[in-house]
Amino acid sequence: MNRSAWIRQSHRWVSIVFALTVVANFVAIGLGHPLLWLNYVPLPPLFYLLVTGLYMFTLPYLRPRAMPEN
Repeated sequence: MNRSAWIRQSHRWVSIVFALTVVANFVAIGLGHPLLWLNYVPLPPLFYLLVTGLYMFTLPYLRPRAMPEN
């Protein structure tokens, strides 16, 4: 598996982890037990998603374009 495919696949799995941490946050707030450290748990996956998302966004602009034939 090349680097781009690995980044894309890890981005998908980390997005699931991020969604679960956000749901856990809402559940904890709904139960009336807002733990301070639980508020910061989604931040590392969110930072990873930011970096990999920006990489995947810029990837088409970084690849060399094929020269059109005349």
